[in-house]
Amino acid sequence: MPDHPLAEVFGFPVDNFSANAERYRRNKLCPFNNKVPSCTKDKAENPLGVCSIFDANKVVVTCPVRFRQDWLIVDAAANFFFPPGTTWTTLREIRLNDKYGRSAGNIDLVLVAYDAVGHILDFGALEVQAVYISGNIRKAFEYYIADPVKHVNMNWSKQRFYPRPDYLSSSRKRLAPQLIYKGGILHAWGKKQAVVVDTHFFNTLPHLDEVDPQDAEMAWLIYDLRLNEQEQLYELVHSRSVYTRFDAALNKITIAEPGNIQGFIEQLQEKLDEKLERGSSPDTPTLSDIMSNEDI
Repeated sequence: MPDHPLAEVFGFPVDNFSANAERYRRNKLCPFNNKVPSCTKDKAENPLGVCSIFDANKVVVTCPVRFRQDWLIVDAAANFFFPPGTTWTTLREIRLNDKYGRSAGNIDLVLVAYDAVGHILDFGALEVQAVYISGNIRKAFEYYIADPVKHVNMNWSKQRFYPRPDYLSSSRKRLAPQLIYKGGILHAWGKKQAVVVDTHFFNTLPHLDEVDPQDAEMAWLIYDLRLNEQEQLYELVHSRSVYTRFDAALNKITIAEPGNIQGFIEQLQEKLDEKLERGSSPDTPTLSDIMSNEDI
């Protein structure tokens, strides 16, 4: 575990004290194509300007806007959605309704292909999934930002609720519902989808069965943050793309692989023993005995 969790604050490594980095920290700005110049993460008036955190020796993206650096992700998505030479543009935060007019949520980015007179020919949906954080990241952030030069080498390791990436919540509470609701509608329409994720987050997902790009309904666009030591900046780098069918990927992510039932029965037995105060009725059969007899 590193001494403190902060990798980037307001777009810059915490040990970057260039004039530009100090200006971004002082004015709470975002360099990654947010909807406004300022950072708006968590609270517009008092934003949580943490773009990425350390996880051991890894740097993990924790803000979805961080993936918008130089708009690399939309180029990669367009290459999957459309044939070469297509004219396209990007629309942000598009509401998606179901058959009954109920909102299924907003699509982060919709890429639309259009003709010479501006008529839409096709579209694809791009979702961006950063990693949730468990623990208290704001407390560490506020301590650092109060005096960055003095606190850059702070030791946060003994603090309660040390912040860590929460990969499981990121997939089960955020990614899976998006695929079920928004993704299900788009799949029914026969539209391609792309999901942008951090390498370390993707590596925690179940193994996805890959197909050739021309047969794919989904593209997983996987990125890393790599330190450019000369510029003293982290750069967003496309690591690889994984192409899948929609239903196969959804099933892998949303359906848990069952473990051994015997372990669950043993857990039930322990709870049952506690409730019945096992030992007072020595002739009472156990749950394991009952299950074993049913197999005879």
